[in-house]
Amino acid sequence: MTPTVFLLVGLTGSGKTTYATRVLEPAGAVRLSVDERVHARYGRYGVDYPEHRYFELEAPVVAEVRERLAELVAAGTDVVLDHGLWLQRDRDQWKKLVSEVGGRWRLLYFPVPKGELLRRLRERNQRDDANALTVTASALDDFYERFDVPEDEGEETVESGSF
Repeated sequence: MTPTVFLLVGLTGSGKTTYATRVLEPAGAVRLSVDERVHARYGRYGVDYPEHRYFELEAPVVAEVRERLAELVAAGTDVVLDHGLWLQRDRDQWKKLVSEVGGRWRLLYFPVPKGELLRRLRERNQRDDANALTVTASALDDFYERFDVPEDEGEETVESGSF
């Protein structure tokens, strides 16, 4: 059977990690989280290193995750890529990789209203784990500006509160 790679798309706080850990991991998929690997290696975003360094620190981790994903798919294992995939070009690159290594991709989009995201982020900002990036309302505005909403990319919508 062809392994499936679940590509999760959504802004910070949209429920990607929660869905992956509550639904996809228990069903047997291996979760690969870029944020958790960056956190394990470098510490907390905006606390242990300046925010402007995130993409520099993230780049080698993304390369490692791409390699691990390819290995898992080649071994016949379902995978969850727990990464925001904000840009269409990034989504296209991951879809291409999955196809090249013999998997099939499912693009899962997590739309959440801005007010609900702010509420979730206020709660999450109190934590200090790998998925607790401190995000302000103005930072969230910036995230919205940079996010490419998936349209006609083969996406499936996962509604907030459905899991």
